[in-house]
Amino acid sequence: MTPIERAALGLLHRFDPETAHGLSIAALRSGLAPLSGPVTSPRLATTLAGMPLLNPVGLAAGYDKNATAIAPLSRAGFGFIEVGAATPRPQSGNPKPRLFRLTEDRAAINRFGFNNDGMEAIAARLEARKRGPVPVGLNLGANKDSADRAADFARVLALCGPHVDFATVNVSSPNTEKLRDLQGRAALTALLQGVMDTRARLATPIPVFLKIAPDLTEQDLAEVAEVALAAGIAGIIATNTTLSRDGLTSPHRAETGGLSGHPLFEKSTRTLARLSHLTEGKLPLIGVGGIGSAEQAYAKIRAGASAVQFYTAMVYGGISLAAEIARGLDQLLARDGFATVAEATGTDRARWL
Repeated sequence: MTPIERAALGLLHRFDPETAHGLSIAALRSGLAPLSGPVTSPRLATTLAGMPLLNPVGLAAGYDKNATAIAPLSRAGFGFIEVGAATPRPQSGNPKPRLFRLTEDRAAINRFGFNNDGMEAIAARLEARKRGPVPVGLNLGANKDSADRAADFARVLALCGPHVDFATVNVSSPNTEKLRDLQGRAALTALLQGVMDTRARLATPIPVFLKIAPDLTEQDLAEVAEVALAAGIAGIIATNTTLSRDGLTSPHRAETGGLSGHPLFEKSTRTLARLSHLTEGKLPLIGVGGIGSAEQAYAKIRAGASAVQFYTAMVYGGISLAAEIARGLDQLLARDGFATVAEATGTDRARWL
C-alpha cells in the first residue's frame, strides 16, 4: 500500500462505513484511485469453468452492487470480477445503519438485504461495458417480497445472462429472511433446475456457480454437493458470510447480519476442504472468506480452490491489495515448485479436514 492510499483509507474511515463504500466507488470511477493494471504470469494464468483468467484472484460480489465501476476494477489486478447481487425489481434493502466495521477484528458485519438498482438498470450497464480479458460475472438474487423467489434467479439470468461471462446463484445471504432455506435438497434442486433451463436458452450459455453459506452442517453440505453435481452447475463458491460471532472483540460484534473478513478464514476454509472432498474434484471451487494476504489465498487453493475471491480486506488494505495478493501468490507457487495454480489445488486439503 502506498502512502497516498494509506492516507485515503484513513480519510474514508472517518465516514460511516456505507458512505465510505460509496466514496470508494466514486473514487474508482473518477480515476483518483491508483490501479496496478493487469497482473499475470505463466504460473498465475489459469482456467475456471472454461474461462481463461489472467490470475485466480477475484473480486467477490457485494462491492460493486450496481455494476457502475467495472472498467476501473478490471484494471486493479483482479483476475475476474463479480458484481451484484441483482434482483428483478429495484429494492432499497434493510434500514440503515446496516454496515459496520469491526476494526479490531479486521472484519465487517452487513445486513444490506440485496439493495440494488434492479436487473433492468444493471443489465443496461453490463451491455454497455467494453469487454476485456477480465471476466465479469453477476450475482443473482431474489426480491424480499417476491411470491416466487426461486423464479427470481432465473428471471435475472434471462435478462442479464447475455451480457456477462458467468453468473452466481446466491441462496446464502443471511440478510433476506428465509433465503438460506433454499439451500435444502428439494428447494435447491428445483431452483437450480429453473436456472439451468434458463441458461440453456441463452444464445451463449455461460458458467453458473452456486454460492453457499459457511454455517451448513455436515449433512447439509453433503446434500448441497449431491444436488450441485446432479444439476450440472459449473462450480461452487465457498463461502458467503457467517452468522457466527466466535472470538470477536469489536464493540460492533453483536450487530445482526453476516460477518465477513479475517475471523471467517478458518471456518470457510474448512467448509471449502470438506466440499472438495465431497465433490472429489469434479467441480471447480472458488474459495472465499477471510482472505487478506497472498498466504491466505494460497492456503485456500491448497485446501481445494481453483480460484479465490475477496472483498472485506480492501476496507483495511485498499484496492492495491488485489495486485499484491496476485503477485505474492505467484511467488508462493514458485517457491513450492508449482508450475500452475491447478497443480497446487487441493495439495493440503487433508490438513483442513
